[in-house]
Amino acid sequence: MPWFAPSTTGQAGSIALRQRYLDGSLSVTVPTLLFLEVLNVAGRQLRWTAELLSELAAQLEDLGFHTGEPTLGAVAEWAGRGLTAYDAAYVALAQDLAVPLITADREIIRAAGQIARPPA
Repeated sequence: MPWFAPSTTGQAGSIALRQRYLDGSLSVTVPTLLFLEVLNVAGRQLRWTAELLSELAAQLEDLGFHTGEPTLGAVAEWAGRGLTAYDAAYVALAQDLAVPLITADREIIRAAGQIARPPA
């Protein structure tokens, strides 16, 4: 996750996008699901304590990302093309907003190449 760990090697495109966001030249809109997914990984996989998770939650709120929710019909459409409903939510939101989805997820790019693209 180069957005949250910008020192990750080999992720120059993601790091450049993050810098554009920090500079104010890029707006980011995500489904609120993103925050739940980040908290889930930190809690379940990394086994963070409740205190650390609370700090993470505050940091996520401070990011300043815009949030939106995709239409369920669009989520269903992309889930029907083989994406998980969770991944489909990101694609559907980008589709609903008529903006590209920037992702390093190869499955999403394969399934939704007309909307999704890797960080440049």
